[in-house]
Amino acid sequence: MSFYKTVWLCFAVSVLWSCSKKEDASDEMGSIVPEILAEVTTYGGSKNESGQRVIATTDGGYAVLGFTQSWDGDVTDKQDESFDYWMLKFNAQSALEWQKTYGGSLVDKGFDLIQTLDGGYALLGSSFSNDQDVSVNNGAEDFWLVKLDASGSISWEKSYGYSGVDTGLSVIQTNDGGYFITGVLDVTASGGLGNTKGIQHAGGDYWGLKLNASGGIEWSKYYGGFFTDTPYGVVQADDNGYIIVGSSDSVDTDISGNIGDYDFWVVKISETGTLEWEKSYGGTEIDEARAIVKSADGNYVIAGDTRSFNTNVAHNNGLADMWIIKITPNGQLLWENTIGGSSFDVARDISATQDGGFLLAGSSRSSDGDISKNNGQNDALVVKVDSQGQLEWQKTVGGNNIDFAYGVAELNDQSVVVVGETSSNDQDINENKGFTDLLHIKID
Repeated sequence: MSFYKTVWLCFAVSVLWSCSKKEDASDEMGSIVPEILAEVTTYGGSKNESGQRVIATTDGGYAVLGFTQSWDGDVTDKQDESFDYWMLKFNAQSALEWQKTYGGSLVDKGFDLIQTLDGGYALLGSSFSNDQDVSVNNGAEDFWLVKLDASGSISWEKSYGYSGVDTGLSVIQTNDGGYFITGVLDVTASGGLGNTKGIQHAGGDYWGLKLNASGGIEWSKYYGGFFTDTPYGVVQADDNGYIIVGSSDSVDTDISGNIGDYDFWVVKISETGTLEWEKSYGGTEIDEARAIVKSADGNYVIAGDTRSFNTNVAHNNGLADMWIIKITPNGQLLWENTIGGSSFDVARDISATQDGGFLLAGSSRSSDGDISKNNGQNDALVVKVDSQGQLEWQKTVGGNNIDFAYGVAELNDQSVVVVGETSSNDQDINENKGFTDLLHIKID
């Protein structure tokens, strides 16, 4: 069997205006809509795989990070069925150049990936291991940061955590050549360690660590309240501070303005970790931010999902919608928009495009409203919006089973790559190799 098998699909999608890159076709009503050509590929073995992040690389290609449980099929350098980080490097023509796994004998899952200034890569996720590639485990689950060279060999790796379940979710390289990583700290299990402020919260908090270029800790602080606070994304601000986004249902300590069950909770900290401001956005239901990106005008766009229909959320199409908001560097809400249908539609990633707009990746159970099609249960969903957050086009990919998209990136040639996971083997998904496969979608 060949290393991968692809199927070319043509999707008609509704847009607000035509996309110059796509050929036009007529829909049932006689109007002109663009046709989007997509290549759908699955990678994996006989167990479980998932793609969590995709980034454009400086050579015109792209890299994908996720995790794998398999030791067969497309996974060529693994000897057991424990979960490991799985990285795949593609060239500009989407040909796979190399793929490698990283981890130990227990559960290790990669969630975020960046290309570093030296042409290598940094991978962040969580690890329960303390053997093989993982040199240290501080207790239960740790943040595990892996620095690779350009060919995927490990330059160094570090674990960060205490006795509880500490999960690394987001990494950026900072302006000084170091790193900032964030995720969830189990504050109760750590006994208040991990925070130079010396204030002990309960449960899980946003944990931010500023690292030097070798992974050494320069400072470590956590932010949150007495309930559940989960950070999913971070960017460095123009003043060298950081903006961290995620969700919170806390109403105390660092959270001053909770609106509903869960809110988009945005935290601005200084270059040294001092909390400068924090704000909650949402309505009276559940609202969870998953990603943040800087816009071309110096503001910030945040993506996630909402079940609300009041306060900051002007409109809701169904049970849950993709929700995108734009804020200033001081946290002022500039605009917001919901995208979805009558069922559950969520965003898990956002990236900026060369035309000043944004791409969102997530999943959908809808087949109405803004969503033109559903093949069964959750489909992978990719959406393009303009600079004001207005829908330009959307498309779903999936089969009769559960399919998710977690990461999206625009390449130098303006083609789009989406990654996630699939359990399907029908309709848009031509092949399933195990339980869940890494889902790869290329839109030219």
